[in-house]
Amino acid sequence: MVLFAKAQVSAVVATCVDFGLTILLAQCFGVYYFYATMIGAISGGVTNCVINYKYVFEDAHQHKRSVAIKYLEVWLGSIALNTFGTYALTELLHIHFLFPKVVVAILVAVLWNYQLQRFYVYRNCHTEKLFHRYIKNMKE
Repeated sequence: MVLFAKAQVSAVVATCVDFGLTILLAQCFGVYYFYATMIGAISGGVTNCVINYKYVFEDAHQHKRSVAIKYLEVWLGSIALNTFGTYALTELLHIHFLFPKVVVAILVAVLWNYQLQRFYVYRNCHTEKLFHRYIKNMKE
């Protein structure tokens, strides 16, 4: 539960970066919402990766390059799902793009990002720590 809570805090920060930049670009600078959504998703993804690597999963056993490659794979899917999901819902429902963006962002965050980061990108970090704690407690 603690891991999930930490991941959600990281996701909230990344979402603020994503949405803040998207809104700034689309509403203030007139960038087409499709491109603003893509740029926001990329910026939020970078933010999320850095926070997750340093503070959420705290994985000193995995090299940055290994994490970066796996994160990139997951992230590309996330960017595509967020960008094209927002575009599809916006065009289908003929409503302001922010409403579909919120729905898509929540679904992608819970069903795609968290699951793949926990079980693929950072899969070994907590199992190794728990194993070492278990062995240490058995010796005492």
